[in-house]
Amino acid sequence: MPRSSDQTRPAILQAAYKLFRRRGFFRVGMDEIAVAAGVTKKTLYYHFDSKDALLTAVLASQHERAFAEFQTYGIDLSGGAEQLIDKLFKGLATWSAKPRWAGSGFTRLAIELADLNGHPARTMAREHKALMERQLASLLAEAKVPSPGERARELFLLVEGAMVMILVHGDRDYCTAAAEAAKRLVMGEPAGSLAIGEIDGASNIPP
Repeated sequence: MPRSSDQTRPAILQAAYKLFRRRGFFRVGMDEIAVAAGVTKKTLYYHFDSKDALLTAVLASQHERAFAEFQTYGIDLSGGAEQLIDKLFKGLATWSAKPRWAGSGFTRLAIELADLNGHPARTMAREHKALMERQLASLLAEAKVPSPGERARELFLLVEGAMVMILVHGDRDYCTAAAEAAKRLVMGEPAGSLAIGEIDGASNIPP
């Protein structure tokens, strides 16, 4: 049975996201995306008139999903800032252990398009990261952390840095190091141990 338009667009977005994330924007063609989505090239162009428009739609879709997931971090903050930091970096440890993990799709695509400052996908990536940072600042404020905006920016630097070092070295212990540094920044005291072996069941950090 042919898929409806309501089914076709999400299938295209999912197929394109997997290909862009795995191989990069410039190395993936529209023909390949059409095959992966199980649609004709004509159907693909009916929904998206260019690869640039498709990439922007892909990031918009991923932003909605990632932001919805990240909001769950604030449901239970009974443990305060330390609990939030543990959850953040345990999530990164779990996420980075997945097969063929390639870091944040938003970060990778923004870097790939670094020479195209006006590209709408770069604008979307910038807005996504800024909104996530503001959400983290809000959670830190709820946890009674002083200067939550500054601390949120520092935490995001640690998250992004940990992702890069895990990609370079393949060593998830960078999650532990980043969590320890985060606790010293936020709480102003030596942090406890965050063992990678304790990450089972942790939530995934958003891309």
